[in-house]
Amino acid sequence: MTKIALASIGGGILLGYFFLQPVHLELLGTLVTIALWILLLGIGLDLGRTSGLLARIKGLGLHCLCVPMVVAVGSIAGAAAAAVLMGLTLREGAAVGAGFGWYSLSAVIISQSYDVSLGAVAFLTNVFREVLAIIIIPVVAARIGHLASVAPGGATTMDVTLPLVAKSTTKEMTMIAFVSGIVLSALVPILVPILLPI
Repeated sequence: MTKIALASIGGGILLGYFFLQPVHLELLGTLVTIALWILLLGIGLDLGRTSGLLARIKGLGLHCLCVPMVVAVGSIAGAAAAAVLMGLTLREGAAVGAGFGWYSLSAVIISQSYDVSLGAVAFLTNVFREVLAIIIIPVVAARIGHLASVAPGGATTMDVTLPLVAKSTTKEMTMIAFVSGIVLSALVPILVPILLPI
């Protein structure tokens, strides 16, 4: 699956560079959105026909919320540590990390509230996180564990990377990934402004 993901990304880059015209961008965005809806519908149908799944997820209780909290702490701490290597402050790095892969929102918040340059860093960082997650989720699931495979996607486990988690893990883990993505997405507009330097 990782090879297919890499080939798809590489093929998309080549096609986009050599053949895609600006007039096609709006159509492409619509097609991507429709494809994502179809994927999520398929996952929902698969989860819906699993008897007792919701009861098992409900049985996890607050433990289900531990996953996004650990992902949030790890993302922010890792980005803050990396900021030192890039010549940024710890708070600037933490704010970028608090995007959790949601590049469109975090970049806008940082650009409007703090600095356009840091907003660009946030955009690229979170785009790269999503692309890297698409590549490594199957590998992490196979070699490290199903629970660990939820972490790379961050907020995107509620949409873009959810199909990869579903394909690479179990139905229970897919539900946990979905909940994690929702929680992390809700935290982005709260944490990013808080972490920005005043």
